[in-house]
Amino acid sequence: MAPTPELVTAALATVNDPEIRRPITELDMVKSVDISPEGVVRVGIYLTVSGCPMRDTITRDVTTAVSKVEGVTGVQVEMDVMSTEQRKSLQTKLRGNRGPEKEIPFAQAGSLTRVFAVASGKGGVGKSSVTVNLAAAMAAGGLKVGVVDADIYGHSVPRMLGVSDRPTKVEDMIMPPVAHDIKVISVGMFKPEGNTPVVWRGPMLDRALHQFLADVFWGDLDVLLMDLPPGTGDIAISVAQRMPSAEILVVTTPQQAAAEVAERAGSIAVQTHQQIAGVIENMAWLPCPHCDERIAVFGEGGGQTVADALTRTLGARVPLLGQVPIDMRLREGGDEGKPLVLTDPDAPAAAELIKIASGLSRRSNSLKGMQLGISPTRGR
Repeated sequence: MAPTPELVTAALATVNDPEIRRPITELDMVKSVDISPEGVVRVGIYLTVSGCPMRDTITRDVTTAVSKVEGVTGVQVEMDVMSTEQRKSLQTKLRGNRGPEKEIPFAQAGSLTRVFAVASGKGGVGKSSVTVNLAAAMAAGGLKVGVVDADIYGHSVPRMLGVSDRPTKVEDMIMPPVAHDIKVISVGMFKPEGNTPVVWRGPMLDRALHQFLADVFWGDLDVLLMDLPPGTGDIAISVAQRMPSAEILVVTTPQQAAAEVAERAGSIAVQTHQQIAGVIENMAWLPCPHCDERIAVFGEGGGQTVADALTRTLGARVPLLGQVPIDMRLREGGDEGKPLVLTDPDAPAAAELIKIASGLSRRSNSLKGMQLGISPTRGR
């Protein structure tokens, strides 16, 4: 049976753009399909930009899909680049035909994306490790997940997720790299090579956050996790202003000194009128390598102390979501870009993080907390 253009096009419809995560046929990326009498198929593909980092991936996926069509004896993939008009058309298509306005989709009425702002009172409590592993666990559970590395000065999420690709720019829209089925954006992806520090002040920090939320094409996410800088500085305030529906996750360690500053970080919700999803106690204990005893390296009770204090301050229950034990593999996974919840989900620390992620993933079907975009009118 000789292959037909219809059969080849149907096969191409199974190929997703690696960054946009939608079929290339739907995105008008298929330029042409030519079939020789001998069954050799030549497919023309439009790339969004000439230096597209996903070029080889698209070539491989197209070749694999078309090769499965009955009667195909060979596949040739030829690349071209979209014109300015085609890129503008793609941008409009991705923004839901609303035009190229720059709005934060997660702050719009009716957004179904649940946003968590992961905060801590001080550095060194493992906030980024917790963020990355929660994201990986949620993605592994079938959710569409994105991560914003909003810790501008101390950005570390790209390394922890093993992201080496840079974002792709389509007109004024940014396509985020994907790792472990998680869309990721970080200021570290835009810096020159090397460990150059970011020296920005308030207005620039706020602008960077807005670009991460509005200019990046996130698609339809179930969950967005934002890794905030420690403390209650400019970024925390900007998140509250731009994303008032974001729920705060407070990460602390058991020691009382860390608990006190974590309580201050969570108490910002009183002034910003945000909801606190709960408290996570990291480095809760060290399992003894020789027995079943738990060694309280950093003391005990800090997580519950923070949860109880925030409950009193807010007048609403703030739960202790979980206690994550110390595990060297958690740190090693961060250094290697391989989250522990994926490499060893049965490890005690991974199991606790997966349990926390599962609890956060469950969402009520009610309209509580959702912006409906309606306003009262006077009767006639």
